[in-house]
Amino acid sequence: MSASQKKARAPEKEAAVWHARLGSTSVATATVEEFFAWHAIPENADAYRRVDKVWRESGAHAADPVLARAVAEARSRARRRPSPGARSRTFIGLGVAVAGAVCLAVGGIVWQQSRGVYETELGQSRVIALADGSQVTLDTGTRLQVRMEKGVRRIWLDRGQALFSVAHDPTRPFIVQAGDTSVVAVGTVFDVQRKGGEVDVTLVSGVVDVASVASPARKTRMAAGNQARVSTAGVTTRAVDTRAETGWVRGRLIFEDTPLAEAVGEINRYLPQKIVIGDPSLGAVPVNGLFRTGDRDAFVAAARDALDLQATALADGSVRLTRRAK
Repeated sequence: MSASQKKARAPEKEAAVWHARLGSTSVATATVEEFFAWHAIPENADAYRRVDKVWRESGAHAADPVLARAVAEARSRARRRPSPGARSRTFIGLGVAVAGAVCLAVGGIVWQQSRGVYETELGQSRVIALADGSQVTLDTGTRLQVRMEKGVRRIWLDRGQALFSVAHDPTRPFIVQAGDTSVVAVGTVFDVQRKGGEVDVTLVSGVVDVASVASPARKTRMAAGNQARVSTAGVTTRAVDTRAETGWVRGRLIFEDTPLAEAVGEINRYLPQKIVIGDPSLGAVPVNGLFRTGDRDAFVAAARDALDLQATALADGSVRLTRRAK
């Protein structure tokens, strides 16, 4: 093989390694960020698509033996060595994906979809690329339904939180329904979270209309950088730091004068063993900080030290926060 041919094969060998790493049981947040940076280079993205095609289609192995061998070798190495995610306390589980291209899910790759039901388990994140070019990122414990039709694009957010990057198409509105709340967009980026009887809509870019399903004509038009909270009392809006509000996409939770009860609620969404506030009067105390999703120990330590609290481990594995005895 000539030097130029070897050089041309380099991205494909790297793609084979990435395919193996992302197919492991868990993937560290840092690994995901590194992968996105690598995949942003067009030749790397093309190589990844070719590698994935080889992996999915057994007949392709004979057609391109060099590429097939690279994939097989990378898979073998990945099985022999521990995954970086296995050593990390904070990880994104099966389902980390290629932005705008594919979605890695349990059992393989989920390609562009026009309809279906998608879920994430506790501590997992997932990205799906829709048939219209839109991309949806699902947070932990999220379930949504997708239906792409000729004149409209519909999403039902049954639970959890998702970030929507909507492909521009003025002829087909993109509608997200979360309980009694509907969000209508054409081409924009926004986040929707269901929180009990409330729904938070955070607009990163573009314009969306927020309304009740029962009264679609009474809509609130949002501007970028704002968050709308929809409850039985109506719709309230406020300016927010959208990077902080969508930090979960990067495996981060950012709190700025956030009531302790709300911060604990966010951290708990990623935890099998929860944090419990033992004194109701602590719920309104503001907290600040940046934490990895799922890092209970770091959050408990910070809250204990900053607020002079007592942290007690309970028999069921949860941790209770109370005021320290004087």
